Amino acid sequence: MHIAVCAKRIPLSGGRWVLTPDSTEIDTSGPSMGFTLSPHEECAAEAAVQLVEQYGGSSTVMTVGVSDSETELRSLLAVGIDRGVLVETDGREWDPQATAAVLTEQIRKGTPEGDAYELVICGTEAGDTADYQVPVRIAHQLGWPVVTNVKGLSIADGVARCERAVGSVREVYEVPLPAVISVKDGVNIPRYPSVPGRIKARKKPVVVVSAERPDPKLEKVRLDLVEEETRSAEVLGTGPEAVPALVEVFKKIGVI
Repeated sequence: MHIAVCAKRIPLSGGRWVLTPDSTEIDTSGPSMGFTLSPHEECAAEAAVQLVEQYGGSSTVMTVGVSDSETELRSLLAVGIDRGVLVETDGREWDPQATAAVLTEQIRKGTPEGDAYELVICGTEAGDTADYQVPVRIAHQLGWPVVTNVKGLSIADGVARCERAVGSVREVYEVPLPAVISVKDGVNIPRYPSVPGRIKARKKPVVVVSAERPDPKLEKVRLDLVEEETRSAEVLGTGPEAVPALVEVFKKIGVI
C-alpha cells in the first residue's frame, strides 16, 4: 500500500507573532518565531506508518512551504515515513484551492518507483488558519471518495473503515480505495522520533520542487493580532513592614 501524507509547517502558538509591514502576512523571519506541525498531521503520519507496517508498501509526506519546511518533513521521516516532497514557495500563504491543486499534481505523479498512491491521509484542518478545505479539494480533483474528521481508521480488502465521533455516538463509513481521509488527533498516539530514527531520517530522500503561487481567488485585506495582556508586579515592601499593605490588598480583593 502506497500512502501520501499531506502536512503543513505552522508557527508555534507560544511564540511571539509579528506581522509584515502591510499587515497581510505573518513575519516568519524573526528569532522569536518557532515552528511545528499540527497534532492532526502527526496523527496522519502515524496512521500511514502503521498501515505500511501492516500491509507493506511505502509512505510519502508532502508539504507546501519555504525551504526551512524540510525540518518538519525530516521530523516525520524520523518516525517512519519513507520519503518527503517539498513544494518550495516564496513564503507567502497559499489559499486552499492553490494548495490542493499543487498537492494533487504531486500525488498524481505517484512514487519514484512508478507506483500509484492508494490512500491520501491529511489532518482535518490546518493548525494555524483552521482551514479544512484541502483534503476535500484534493479528493474532488482526483475523483476519489473522502471522509473527514476521522477518529478511527482501519483498512481491509481494499476498503477503508472510517469512524467519526458525533456527540456520544460514532458514525461509520466504508469507502473503497483509493480514497482521501482526513484524521483528527486521537485517532492514534503518534510515536516520538528516536535517536536512531533521526539518524536514518537524515539519509532519507526529500525531493524539492518549485512552484509559483497562482493569483488567489479571494483578496486578503489585512490580519489583526490579538492585543497582548500585560502583567506587572507591585512590591509592597520587605519584612514585617509589608504586612499592613498586604492586609489592605486582601481586604480589597475580598479575602478578609
